Amino acid sequence: MILPRFYPVLPDADWVGRVVAQGARLVQLRFKGNAADIPHQIAAAQAACQRHAAQLVVNDHWRAALLAGADFIHLGQEDLDSADLPAIARAGLRLGISTHDHAELDRALALHPAYIALGPIYPTTLKQMKWQPQGLKKLALWKTRIAAIPLVAIGGLTPERLPAVFAAGADVAAVVTDLVTATDPDARIRLWLQTTQPERPTP
Repeated sequence: MILPRFYPVLPDADWVGRVVAQGARLVQLRFKGNAADIPHQIAAAQAACQRHAAQLVVNDHWRAALLAGADFIHLGQEDLDSADLPAIARAGLRLGISTHDHAELDRALALHPAYIALGPIYPTTLKQMKWQPQGLKKLALWKTRIAAIPLVAIGGLTPERLPAVFAAGADVAAVVTDLVTATDPDARIRLWLQTTQPERPTP
């Protein structure tokens, strides 16, 4: 599977609509608001993605994602403990999994995911993390282990850091803070899109 290199992780459906309208083709809805709003948020995000030929990844809320017919579900290690993985597989949802250490990577590989995420690559202010920054060397090691499975780097990424991240083996760059805290988010989205365009071979 080939995924777009730009993978915004966004707090609500309004953000999803804003980013896919500018050209993002793979987005994650990481909604942490009122539980009663989850179905509406997923439905609105899914509708925006359908309008713009983008794929929606739903973070955590796998039951609602199944009902909405989302493309992907993203689960952390704790989420894997409670999710109905056979039901997710039967529904045809593609699965993305967060990893931090070798045991988690072994667990993820056994589930045949659509992609594997490693992070935080760099220090991040998004949330309190029990994991230290993983760094580029670990990113390269992960790529040797997962081979053809897309590898998503996340945590502290900026457009300026992308060349080193891709050179280390990441296939996809997930971004949260650099977009949602930008003083001019639309300009920042455009910069990310420009920076993550695949390199074209020289004629």
